[in-house]
Amino acid sequence: MITAGLAMAFPGLARAAVQATTRGAQESLSLWYEQAAGPWVEALPVGNGRLGAMCFGRIAQERIQLNEDTLFAGGPYDPNNPASLAALPQVRALIDAGKFKQAADLISASMMGLPNTQMPYGAAGDLLLDFQGIAGGTAYRRWLDLDTAIASTRFTDGGTQYKREVFASAPDQVVVIRLSASGGVMNFDLGYRHPLEANYGVTDYTGAKISSATAAPMPWDYREPVRASERPSTLSLRADGSDALLIEGRNVAAAGIPSALRYAVRMQALGDGTITPREDRIEVRGATTVTLLVATATSYVSYADISGDPVKKVREQTAAAAAKPYAQLRSGHVRAHQMLFRRLSLRIGSDAADPRPTNKRIALAEQQPDPGLAALYVQYGRYLLLSSSRPGSQPANLQGLWNEGTNPPWGGKYTININTQMNYWPAQSANIGECVEPLLRMVEDLSVTGAVTAAKGYGARGWMAHHNSDLWRAAAPIDGPLWGMWPCGGAWLCQALWDHYDYRPDEAYLRRIYPLLKGASLFFVDTLVEDPKGRGLVTSPSISPENEHHQGVATCAGPAMDRQIIRDLFGWTLQAHTLLGDDDQAFAAELQAKRARLPVDRVGAQGQLQEWLEDWDAGAPEQQHRHVSHLYGVYPSEQINVRDTPELIAAAKVTLNTRGDKSTGWATAWRLALWTRMGEGERAYAILQGLLGPERTYPNMFDAHPPFQIDGNFGGTAAILEMLVQSWGGEIRLLAALPQAWPEGSVRGVRARGGVEVDLDWSQGRLQQLQLRGKPGQAVKVRYGDRLTEMKLDGKGRARMQG
Repeated sequence: MITAGLAMAFPGLARAAVQATTRGAQESLSLWYEQAAGPWVEALPVGNGRLGAMCFGRIAQERIQLNEDTLFAGGPYDPNNPASLAALPQVRALIDAGKFKQAADLISASMMGLPNTQMPYGAAGDLLLDFQGIAGGTAYRRWLDLDTAIASTRFTDGGTQYKREVFASAPDQVVVIRLSASGGVMNFDLGYRHPLEANYGVTDYTGAKISSATAAPMPWDYREPVRASERPSTLSLRADGSDALLIEGRNVAAAGIPSALRYAVRMQALGDGTITPREDRIEVRGATTVTLLVATATSYVSYADISGDPVKKVREQTAAAAAKPYAQLRSGHVRAHQMLFRRLSLRIGSDAADPRPTNKRIALAEQQPDPGLAALYVQYGRYLLLSSSRPGSQPANLQGLWNEGTNPPWGGKYTININTQMNYWPAQSANIGECVEPLLRMVEDLSVTGAVTAAKGYGARGWMAHHNSDLWRAAAPIDGPLWGMWPCGGAWLCQALWDHYDYRPDEAYLRRIYPLLKGASLFFVDTLVEDPKGRGLVTSPSISPENEHHQGVATCAGPAMDRQIIRDLFGWTLQAHTLLGDDDQAFAAELQAKRARLPVDRVGAQGQLQEWLEDWDAGAPEQQHRHVSHLYGVYPSEQINVRDTPELIAAAKVTLNTRGDKSTGWATAWRLALWTRMGEGERAYAILQGLLGPERTYPNMFDAHPPFQIDGNFGGTAAILEMLVQSWGGEIRLLAALPQAWPEGSVRGVRARGGVEVDLDWSQGRLQQLQLRGKPGQAVKVRYGDRLTEMKLDGKGRARMQG
């Protein structure tokens, strides 16, 4: 029951109970199109965390492009440079002397990883379904239903109506393709195409080139070649029983690291026609209903173990799925998806569904208001995270789960100086915290491999990672001093682990992550050094990710982002130390002392938040740099905030105004999140329009860097939810950055810190109804506008407005 004080504090709240509403009446949960996909970024994704597929919806030749999340290049390797530790004192001395270029040159010669790159993520090939006897297609439609996680295609040819459904089942660990013909029969061949290098060039992969709402549809008889002559010698295709095809292959070598993984794909066809497997295809004739079951696996067991049997695994998975009727496979998949997906619903604007296809809405997003598109973007972001990061899978990588070839942009790996972290920004508030489990396991792996890097590269205890990692959990610096010589990647990953605890307090979980926090802290206890100008303890060498402070040079000591991340890390570790009753008081005392000696954030001569200890910002070569690393303290951290540090918020705004509102996709999403956290709803809304438009969103709603990187989707999702509900500083803030363009709406199931869920409705720009759910008797501080009140949850763990 809500207190009388809340009604006084929040004038304008309706005195009515918050009633559960039907999901279908609140929001549209479908991406849909009137034509088949041409380029890959028009296809629709499905995934179960481990297996992914891109569905093109083509008529004469359907293409289903496959991914398996462990199919990276190479194999286990040690990238640590044996010359690194000996070079470290000299590098630090050069930095102290202001000889940054010489320090960078020495880093390049002696401290970078071997090899100086990491292993790329690869595709698992294409299924090509070649149909005979289809003369054309009318009444065409394809769509992705986010509520069921099923991609569908429907069209008519003559008197026959065709329908296809594709989903990636989490319970059964197979991709399921259901084909049906009503009023006729199907005749088709099912073949496999090995993944090759994909063309990510400007002409076919830049949003501005392919986002036109008036683009010509794919011709109905479009067929891509199988390219059998281009198959590698390691690829084997053969019949596997009376209704299946088995593909065996190997991953690719990269950067001198040999191929070590085996992979297998098994396709099984069940239906009422004649099904005949050949050496390189399955022939289906005279069928009205066919179910295709596709399993994919590799020999990966762990970053140090590649002894798995992928053939045995795919045979077992397809056999188990084949024992179930299609209706059971479908219902089990939908039930598992909805158990997580339906925790949150969102409506922005009216209840009426927009009648336009999704690609046309995106094409016009910057020209006319479309509040429902922002709500769809949130639910699509939740869908993508559920599809690319589930317990037991690998974490979402630079492209989530989906990649067309063996050479994805930036390797499709884990870039941990912002991009991997951004992937998990919405996990807690969007009420799908389970998605963090794969990231937790990756950090546990890195605490082992990163301990080797800490010892070999820095002579330090604990563990660390630089700005990238891969399937093999490499932690050494790569690419070059301008990008890779940054020691805080592992520390920043710990934020997602701490946030999961903060949003879902659980002592057993805290005990699991405490060694990770402590180990990450120990590294900095050992490696922080005295600033020669007496300003405190700093990291050295480091960079402010990926920005130059002078032309061609990024190497420095103690950039603002490092200090902010370490301040958070030490704080989380000390909190966990207290909560768990760790009796190592000497460690806690040392951590507190070193935390107190981290240099504070500084305001420069232009009134900006300084990116470096020195006031170099005005002379930095790239004034509109995509990274805004030193604003970590504003978001995703809360060290700099509108309540406690208004002068630093003002400085952060100066920085953001200099950087500009539109950047790469993920960087635009970060700018959106920053202005949102500062309560600037109108500025945030203007940036959001750019993020939703055709330059930063592809027709299938994938984020355009360009090319595709999925982090922008996740950063945008988190920021939109923060426009409605924020949770920081011990408070829940309601409608803190609501723009005038969104006068009405409702949200159910937003998660807040302390294990609280929030439902709210607003109308005419004002809060109307509110309900909180949490632990019985819990006290929750809620702020609306400039009013703060404390709500006490009742014996059922609820507080609400009630007439």
